[in-house]
Amino acid sequence: MSSIILEAREIRYRYPRGMEAVRGISFHIRKGEKIALVGPNGAGKSTLMLMLNGMIRPDSGIILFDNEPVSYDKDSLRKLRKRVGFVLQNPDRQIIAPTVYQDVAFGPVNLGYSESEVKSAVREALRYVGLEGFERRPPHLLSGGEKKRVAIAGVLAMDPDLLVFDEPTSGLDPSGSEDIMELLDELNHQGKTIIISTHDIELAYPWADRAILLLEGRILQEAIPDVAFGRPEYVRQAHLSMPILLDIYFELEKRGYSLPERKPRTVLDMLQVIDVAFKKTPCCHASPGTISVFDVDSSLHDSLPGWLASHPGVSIGAMGTRAKQHAADNHIVLDFTYGVIDKCILRAIIGESSLILTSTGMVRRVEHRALEFATVSGISVPVRLMD
Repeated sequence: MSSIILEAREIRYRYPRGMEAVRGISFHIRKGEKIALVGPNGAGKSTLMLMLNGMIRPDSGIILFDNEPVSYDKDSLRKLRKRVGFVLQNPDRQIIAPTVYQDVAFGPVNLGYSESEVKSAVREALRYVGLEGFERRPPHLLSGGEKKRVAIAGVLAMDPDLLVFDEPTSGLDPSGSEDIMELLDELNHQGKTIIISTHDIELAYPWADRAILLLEGRILQEAIPDVAFGRPEYVRQAHLSMPILLDIYFELEKRGYSLPERKPRTVLDMLQVIDVAFKKTPCCHASPGTISVFDVDSSLHDSLPGWLASHPGVSIGAMGTRAKQHAADNHIVLDFTYGVIDKCILRAIIGESSLILTSTGMVRRVEHRALEFATVSGISVPVRLMD
């Protein structure tokens, strides 16, 4: 089991002349987890998030980071904020410099990095979020999604262990939201622990390893998402709606169908539930299609046009910012830009092959998901790394 990186013990906070926003909350977060704090407006999510890197000090209770109580002197907070990066809901409140480079460099400069270290940190952070070449641009001329990425890059440049995002998709269109959530997945697969706050239960349900359901400054439920959101009375009490896949699952259950115990988190999972409910053998082609994976961070870029030419009509998906940028730069039309692995598995089980463009850190995720699917379904989908 992963070790605990952050823990809250009976923390409380009341705003001056206001109501108590956090009322005796306790929880812990393990290294490498993806945690979603979910609740309606006024549930205490943002206040709680601000406590996690010392921007707000609890009135009572303690917060521990790496098993050490957080101290609130200037030097201790400086060290904490290097390790716990915070991305605000509104990037305009976080971006303070006249150019993208200066803004992303702000943290490393204040941490005492050398000039060469600052340049390296900024270059790598901007590359990671897909903003290479944006160094001299004024932030006020960027789109909402680009500003969000600049804010994330400014945090990544300090190489924190834990990343805290307050409403990470706020103000973004569906495509921008998908891109940001994939970026968070990519960061998690690179070893970062991720915490988000959101009122969007559909966003949190398939994404999180664990969900914490908040209402009026208290925890209503804390568990894996299908358990945390699996009690309709709690979800209604929090003025939220059930995730649609859970809603369908429970409706099938009410109608007397025999269902697998494992509740669906994705469309692929839901199809397996339906196969069990209607006692159908999964519609699998005698020879499943292959998922080919191309690493856009490799030095094999010259091989991709030839592969595409020899595989006309193959479905193509891209995972992650750099992969989508690579597709755009090379005029590759994408069939899938979100939920890519599951959609390619769905194609594979009807005998169709597909290609996934992704970065080095996400290749193993494709392999892991295919193995997970094989374990549950008994259908082995070949995954091949292009070399």
